This record gives sequence, structure tokens and C-alpha cells, in this order.
Amino acid sequence: MAKKKEQKKAEVVNKKSLTFLEQYINNPSPTGFEWEGQKIWLDYIKPYIDEHYVDNYGTAVAVINPKADYKVVIEAHADEISWFVNYITSDGLIYVIRNGGSDHQIAPSKRVNIHTDKGIVKAVFGWPAIHTRHGGEKEETPQLKNIFLDCGCTSKEEVEKLGIHVGCVITYEDEFMVLNDRYYVGRALDNRVGGFMIAEVARLLHENKTKLPFGLYIVNAVQEEIGLRGAEMIAHKIKPDVAIITDVTHDTTTPMISKITQGDLSCGKGPVISYAPAVHNNLNKLLIDSAVKNEIPFQRQASSRSTGTDTDAFAYSNDGVVSALISLPLRYMHTTVEMVHKEDVDNVIKLIYHSLLNIKKNQDFRYIK
Repeated sequence: MAKKKEQKKAEVVNKKSLTFLEQYINNPSPTGFEWEGQKIWLDYIKPYIDEHYVDNYGTAVAVINPKADYKVVIEAHADEISWFVNYITSDGLIYVIRNGGSDHQIAPSKRVNIHTDKGIVKAVFGWPAIHTRHGGEKEETPQLKNIFLDCGCTSKEEVEKLGIHVGCVITYEDEFMVLNDRYYVGRALDNRVGGFMIAEVARLLHENKTKLPFGLYIVNAVQEEIGLRGAEMIAHKIKPDVAIITDVTHDTTTPMISKITQGDLSCGKGPVISYAPAVHNNLNKLLIDSAVKNEIPFQRQASSRSTGTDTDAFAYSNDGVVSALISLPLRYMHTTVEMVHKEDVDNVIKLIYHSLLNIKKNQDFRYIK
């Protein structure tokens, strides 16, 4: 008896896509200044789509089957947390304010890039030496009011001659690496790894010659870190019927995190499927069925009021869009050493891919029909 010809399995993250991920993570794309990263993302995804466009604020949309009436979105956000120059002292030091949820406690001794019209200016977050902080008094901890940048200047005028002014954006210079052949590590994995994963879904659809019975809108949104603003804008432009959002969530197995309040989630145990008012239960059931059928491990998470992700922006737009959230467990969020497990990245890509295959043409997800 002849053996059945084995169906070739679609490769997930390959050498070419890993090169893209490294380039994409290393490129700075702070909130409100995402366009260079969006160019990299579009260049990668263009061979796998039919058309694309970018809105006024920089959200990039790649489209497959654009003439279809029924529209499905898969979405991630492109921006990273950063700082703004807020005040330059007479002796050339720089005080900052947040652009997104930047963590003041990790800032001291970090190297940064100040982005100016004249190019990148290097600087460091200074901090008093341990020798000078003794003396019986309670040590002062890093706070927004006392962290400062030193770019090697001794006057405000010297700083300004470098092209630095109030409003210049500041990013950390830390770059991508693979840790123990198990974790991807870097700044801004929240959530450019999401943009990477939805681009990989487009690649798999193209390589497998998959024909979808609907229009697929692969959305890389801007300005999530300051209130889901890019998703809010693009949801009204696309007017989708269904939206599957991907973002990161907390690995709660590391020290100083309470599982009682944050849930029990771990890197390496698969994508996280969320329960929340904005998450549509029938779409969630489709995600779970897709995971079970394709033997994709997954975890569950509950959110009390909102997911805190672009899911909320899509769900409550346009009279209500059927929406769900697939999250990637991540360690050390909003630091420069964010960590995600390689297998989780593969499995999120596979879960989105197989879920799309299970959405029917003009599918009606209403609870009561």
C-alpha cells in the first residue's frame, strides 16, 4: 500500500523573517514618530499582499482581497514608549517627561538616543554614585522629577547647538538578541513583535496559496501607548466586521508579581486568550476551537473592565465590531530587556492563521439572531 503523501507544513519563523524581526525591533519607532518602522514593515509585507495604504497619522494597512465586502482585521501596534525633552538647565542637563508608559526606575545609567533634525545625539541618564548617597538619610529613589540626561554639554546654549530642543524624542539604544536559543529579547517587543507576527500570517497565507472568502486587513497601528489612538482612527476608516487583535501580556512567574491579581501566565506555555466585556464570546470560541483542533497550546486571562489593548478601540467602534484578543506572554514589560519565548511567537502566528481559515464568508457572530 502506497504511503499517503505528507502535506508539507508551513514554516513559521525562518531565517529571513528573523532578520526582519531584528531590523524591525532595533529601529526606533516612538509614539508619534513611527514612520521609519512602518516603512520597514511595509517593505517586508508587500510581496504577500494585494495593496496597502497609510493613514494621516501613520497607521499602516496591508490588504488581501480588497474588493470583498466582508472585512476581517488582524492588528498589532507599532509604537514604543519613549521620553520627550522637557527642560534644559543652564548647565546643560536635560529633564524629561514620558511619551507613553516609560518607567523612571529603569532609567538611571541607561544610554539613549536623542532624535533631532541634525541627527542622533547620544546621551546618558545620569545618577549620583553610591558613595555620595550615604550619610544616614533615606536614599532618594529614581523619580520623574529627579532623573536627567547628560549629553556632555556644560551649558544650555551648547545643548541647543547640537539641535536639541524641548519636544525632541528620546529612545533607548538597547538592541535585539536571542537568549539561550529560547527567548527573543529587546526593547519594544511591546508590541512590534505583534507587527512581526501578523506580517508572518500574511506570509503563510501567500506561501500556502490560501484563498480567504473575505477581505483581510493587516493593521499595524500607531499611538497605542498613549490611549489606543491609532486603532481608534483606523477602525472608523476600515469599518471591519471582525477584528483579531494581538498584543503582549505579563508573564507572572517572575518575582514580585502577584498571581492573585495578575493571573497565572507563563512564557513558553502558548498564546493567551482573553475574557473581557469587549471580547466577543463567539469569536473567542472560534479561537479556542482553532487552537484545540490544531494542537496549539494556549492559556487564559480575564480582564475586569477593559483589556487595555487596541481590542477595546475596535470593539466599541462603528456600532460594535466583533473583536477578540490573542496575547503573547512577555517578561519585564516596558523595560529594555523585554523577553518572549520563541515557541509562543510561532504559536500565536499559527493560531491567528488557523483562526482565519475557520471564519466563514459573511459569518454572523451575533448571540441572538
